Amino acid sequence: MNRKEKHELFTPIKGDTFTFLCHRGVPCFTHCCARLNLTLTPYDILRIKNRLGLSSDQFLDAYTDTRLDRHARFPMVILRMRGDQDGKCPFVNAEGCTVYEDRPAACRIYPVGRAAMKVDQERETKEKFFMVHEEHCLGFREDRLWTVEEWLEDQGVHEYNAMNDGWLEIFSSPKSLGPEKDVPRKIQMFFMASYNLDKFRRFIFGSKFLDLFDVDPEQQKRLASDDVALMAFAFEWLKFSLFGEKTIQLKS
Repeated sequence: MNRKEKHELFTPIKGDTFTFLCHRGVPCFTHCCARLNLTLTPYDILRIKNRLGLSSDQFLDAYTDTRLDRHARFPMVILRMRGDQDGKCPFVNAEGCTVYEDRPAACRIYPVGRAAMKVDQERETKEKFFMVHEEHCLGFREDRLWTVEEWLEDQGVHEYNAMNDGWLEIFSSPKSLGPEKDVPRKIQMFFMASYNLDKFRRFIFGSKFLDLFDVDPEQQKRLASDDVALMAFAFEWLKFSLFGEKTIQLKS
């Protein structure tokens, strides 16, 4: 895609309002759910794998590919499209999205786009919104008027952003990973704690982790059974293990 094509695809939101509606009656229904390079965030993976009743390993093996060329140092997980001629999302059929209530953040926010950056020590995430105008999309011809905030609220985007922005701070951090000899191990740790929560849980409870780190009994109970709490803890662990931040305490 050249610069002009990018400019035409991503456009400013004029006056903070836009018209859009997607439903089965629109001729292009589900056309946008094919041939995607859809990056999955940790919370995306958590929601979908739990909906499907799969372990993290099972979900990653069955539905994703890992890309090492889309970020300067961290691996990214991409949703694998079907291998047929249509190349559609594996969770889409003629009736629409079969995981709709747990669909990824990128699907929820469409046709709005979000550029976001979480800076160390700053509470608020810096963000900017824009429209994604794809030629095949006829939803823009519908007369439903939205503000950006109404759209984000209606689509449940805020919850996903709140869950993922802690990870975004790690993912976009310019901090050094330390000596070169330690980088491969740290990249493996990043992948596990970001994308494979079940393996991260086994790491906590099946190694000497709890002998080394001060995790109170109540938090241990939450980490054993609550995936959201485990994910939040994983982000704190990544700040400690990747960058040496004092987010987790060693035992005396």
